[in-house]
Amino acid sequence: MSAPSPAFPPVSGWLIRVSEVFGDLTADVVGRTGATSSTPLGSEYHLLKGTDLAAIRGSDVGHFIRWNMPVHHSWPCNPQKTDSFIEKAAQALFRKFGQLPLQAILVGQLDPSSPNKYYKTLASNLRGRTLQLFPNVGKIEVEDQDPAAPTLFCLVGPEGLFCGVQSPRDANGFHPGGTRYISQNAPGTISRAGAKIAEALHYLRLHRPPLAAGSHWLELGASPGGMTSELLKRGHRVTAVDRAPLDPRLDKASGLTFSRADVATFQPPTGESYDAFLSDLNGSARDSIGYIIRLSSHLRKGGLVVFTLKTSDATTVEAVNELYQSVTAHAKAVGLNRFATTHLTYNRQEFTLFFERTKA
Repeated sequence: MSAPSPAFPPVSGWLIRVSEVFGDLTADVVGRTGATSSTPLGSEYHLLKGTDLAAIRGSDVGHFIRWNMPVHHSWPCNPQKTDSFIEKAAQALFRKFGQLPLQAILVGQLDPSSPNKYYKTLASNLRGRTLQLFPNVGKIEVEDQDPAAPTLFCLVGPEGLFCGVQSPRDANGFHPGGTRYISQNAPGTISRAGAKIAEALHYLRLHRPPLAAGSHWLELGASPGGMTSELLKRGHRVTAVDRAPLDPRLDKASGLTFSRADVATFQPPTGESYDAFLSDLNGSARDSIGYIIRLSSHLRKGGLVVFTLKTSDATTVEAVNELYQSVTAHAKAVGLNRFATTHLTYNRQEFTLFFERTKA
């Protein structure tokens, strides 16, 4: 007779993250999750009571929830004023989670944008000490996790420590709190848009393998070329389309074909097909998805679409939802099925949507 599986601690609440750029809508978003009560934590997190992942996903505001975590353990305290905080916290985590089949233990900050480095250092030190106590959990790279396997996520800040076990896919990110932060200040960076597509491609690993080097992307609205440059660095081929020129640093770049044309009328060469489409166009989201739909016959079956849904003109949750649902429905009608949505670090009032072409 096999031994019973180790029991998870009970869930005392649900931690969700709603990006600050949606600040005017946050109260409405939180109110639609089905929670009976909520407590703000840090600048973007909310501790919910009386709801769960199924209720959050079943609500009409799931796309606003950048990241989420069941709270299996919490320690409300001020870590800076708590003697031996790291040791006490690590020992408590081992007592509660030490027998669970965890693939990783990850610790982050409740306020990752804070200029105060104390909690970043505290999170790193807490993770290091905790890993010493868990003999069967190694220090693996964050994005080497199995998206479907359980990870112990922890967030720490002035409000205390909050921890839970969940797969990265269910949490909607490999990292505690969401996807990977990528600096936009690296030498040779053309624009911050390069960081957006880099983060989007890291996020994509939650749902499907990365596209192979040499894959052919069609990028709509490419100027000045921040995203183009990032794709080329990863070994992809890019056909970039824009009425405006690309940055001169991309002149004669290997793997790049530039078409100085209006996206609305651009037509690929006869017989040309692509592995992926990329659209970060400004302007109407309905127009932007219309361009994708018009060109969709040139996307291979199983091909990927990375689409930025701009919502700056939608000032209520209802308006954002209507736009989101309309774009998704129009895409689905031509065989482009949305399989994931997130809000990236460099996104503003916008979401990044991921579609896959299911029709030949």
